[in-house]
Amino acid sequence: MTTTPTVQADSFLTLHYRLAGKAGDVINTFGGKPATLSLGTGELAPAVEAKLLGLPEGAHETFELPAGAAFGERNASLVQWLAKSELTAMGDPQESYAVGDVVQFPTPDRKGQFAGVVTDFKGDGLNAAVQFDFNHPLAGQAVKFEVQIIGIL
Repeated sequence: MTTTPTVQADSFLTLHYRLAGKAGDVINTFGGKPATLSLGTGELAPAVEAKLLGLPEGAHETFELPAGAAFGERNASLVQWLAKSELTAMGDPQESYAVGDVVQFPTPDRKGQFAGVVTDFKGDGLNAAVQFDFNHPLAGQAVKFEVQIIGIL
């Protein structure tokens, strides 16, 4: 007798998923290449992973997570100004930024990356600065999470 595998806390998954907030999709793999990920490694938020546990291979489900549950509340201290000279020292001196741009930054240990979204500008020349929002795009929002489990290892 063969049993259908179910998602466990340490499962390796192949799946399609979509995360959406009030402004629409932030990520959506439906219609494209499926994602592969390991649970318990921080690739998905813990509240999102919790919704996957126990789902059988082949399941296609949609969940609603309340505001702040998936990616925490917005944190005002994660909106920060960086001097243009600081940005130039970290990257391409000819780089230009526009509101809404997503910019990748190295982690302090240089082993990973994190992203910030450009939200504002002030000053010019040597006194120029760019404001970045380092909150997750879905922080503080209700999140719709749709998933289709393709394979479980």
